[in-house]
Amino acid sequence: MTYCVGLCLQDGLVLLSDTRTNAGPDNIASFPKMHVAAPGDRVIAIMTSGNLAVTQAVVARVMEGSGVGPGEPFDTLFTVKSMYEAAELIAGALTKICSSITGSGAFFDASIIVAGQIAGRRMRMFQIYSAGNFIESSPDTPFFQIGETKYGKPILDRVAHYDTPLEDAVKLALISMDSTLRSNFSVGLPMDLLVYRRDTQTVAVQERISEDNAYFRSIRDRWSDALRAAYRDLPAPPWMRS
Repeated sequence: MTYCVGLCLQDGLVLLSDTRTNAGPDNIASFPKMHVAAPGDRVIAIMTSGNLAVTQAVVARVMEGSGVGPGEPFDTLFTVKSMYEAAELIAGALTKICSSITGSGAFFDASIIVAGQIAGRRMRMFQIYSAGNFIESSPDTPFFQIGETKYGKPILDRVAHYDTPLEDAVKLALISMDSTLRSNFSVGLPMDLLVYRRDTQTVAVQERISEDNAYFRSIRDRWSDALRAAYRDLPAPPWMRS
């Protein structure tokens, strides 16, 4: 399993993904689930969840053009002209690969978040499903999650807003990830963080965060302490008072 979260905010993007793959308790490994195209005129990042063979094939197709027939014209994330075209490109690759697997009698699920901006175009973020359909984030719904989403969702529902500053959004993403790490064995460190500031076409932050990262350790410890303090400060239920 995996956990990825993306926030598309007034000031830019915050994307965070774990790296664990789990094919059973004796087969655990780490693979990057965030892939970035940043040639100078654009920053486009994709985060993947689901069957690793499917998502790796999709990434190879949209980043390199792998699997395209000889002489067949094709686009990649380096050549599409808009973020909508990027979403269509990924959706088409995902549908084709999943259909070929389903046709052989097997079924594998996958989902992808793509976010970014091309010079002269709007910054956008989409969540893409195996069926090839996709939805776009909005100021009313500024974050998407894929993978093991339930543990990290409550903090986002309570605090994440379109005008949340990027620095605060990084804290929210890390708290959301930490909640998932604590509750689900199939999500694991290290994790990949990307921050993009609107209209810059450059990556502001791209960081691999491991267990020994001092800032992440501070965030998880202080958040745990704050939760325990808030719990202790809650009033006792009136029907329990003697």
